[in-house]
Amino acid sequence: MHLSPNLSGALTMAIAMAAFTVNDAVVKLVSTELNMGQIMLVRGIVATLLVALLAWRAGVANKLSGIRNPMVLLRVAAEIGATVSFLLALQRLPLANVTAVLQVLPLAVTMGAALVFAEPVGWRRWSAILAGFAGVLIIIRPGFEGFSAFSLLALLAVMFCTVRDLATRRIHADVPTLLVSTLSAVGVTIIGGLLVVPLGGWKPLDGGQFGTLAVAAVMVLVGYQCVIVSMRSGDISFVAPYRYTGLLWALVLGYAIFGDVPDAAMIAGAVIVVGSGLFTLYREQVRGPRKPAAESTGPTMSPDGL
Repeated sequence: MHLSPNLSGALTMAIAMAAFTVNDAVVKLVSTELNMGQIMLVRGIVATLLVALLAWRAGVANKLSGIRNPMVLLRVAAEIGATVSFLLALQRLPLANVTAVLQVLPLAVTMGAALVFAEPVGWRRWSAILAGFAGVLIIIRPGFEGFSAFSLLALLAVMFCTVRDLATRRIHADVPTLLVSTLSAVGVTIIGGLLVVPLGGWKPLDGGQFGTLAVAAVMVLVGYQCVIVSMRSGDISFVAPYRYTGLLWALVLGYAIFGDVPDAAMIAGAVIVVGSGLFTLYREQVRGPRKPAAESTGPTMSPDGL
């Protein structure tokens, strides 16, 4: 069955969220034994080798000129910033709480698309964006008992991810997705190596720890590919809300693995954030069919088929 660009983008986004959430749970589990710099380094080495092998088999070596693309470099830098801030928050906060804060990302990306790309966003969706950010404030509870400064790192990760996703939409179709993924993996790995000593130093790995991080690397690779393909396929305002499926995975895995039970504030804030995002999707449906991204922004935005 042939899927439209928007539906294809939504499906790959849902797959990406499942992969990233499994990775997050695995990383949080290992973070009790290893520091985040070492985790980024080991996981990154495995992920880089895997994605580089795929890139080599796909003939990406013939298109290395894409490395000089400013949007590629911006995306890699934003990916590094998002990874570092997110993992540091993940180490200290419940999985569901960190994931809930990140659920505002679709609204942030929708706002960015309106401001940067001039995508039409009416007053109703602007209201939904404001409501979504209010929901995040309920989750992190600034100034109240239960507030953690590490929640601000989760918000910083949202900012970096917004830049990353908007930059992805401006990467020319001639730049292979696998090249972008390889550069992102290399960048995160290098930064992880630089952070090993400042975050506590190197600890010997046993087979179980290495295997666990290898699983995380595979999940990151799947997530990288699906997010890039998704953001280059459908309209941002249509595809982005499907990130919310990650919250369901986080709630289940957080309870099953760590015994985390979300409190009332987290649930209330998450409901507001998710409801705001779903409302933006509803508004898209009410407004009627729109051109897929490949048509509305030109052929350069079509996915490269990877």
